[in-house]
Formats: sequence, C-alpha cells, structure tokens
Amino acid sequence: MGYVLRVRLASFFTGTATASFLGLYILYKDYKGKSLHEPLNRRIFALESLKHAETSQHVDATK
Repeated sequence: MGYVLRVRLASFFTGTATASFLGLYILYKDYKGKSLHEPLNRRIFALESLKHAETSQHVDATK
C-alpha cells in the first residue's frame, strides 16, 4: 500500500509542478508580448487620428 501511495503522491506533485511551470510560462510570454503590442497600438491610434482629421477637413470643405 505504501508503494501505491508514493507513486500517486509523486504523480500528483509532478502534475502540480508541470501546471505551475506552464502557467508561469504563459504569464511570461503574455508580459513580453505586451511590449510588442504597444507600438502597434500607437501606430493604429495615429492612423485613426489622421483619418478623423481628414474627415473633419472634408466636412468643413463641404459646408
């Protein structure tokens, strides 16, 4: 009975360690990916503001 208990405990702790490692890895990749998205968000915001400025110029020209 002791052998089965040791195997089950070892399996449990191995699964726990694997899940913990995987969770930390995903959080790390998400944190690193955020720095890649910020420049893209700034470029999109700049393009949207240019489009908004062009639209308001067009509206002013038609009035």
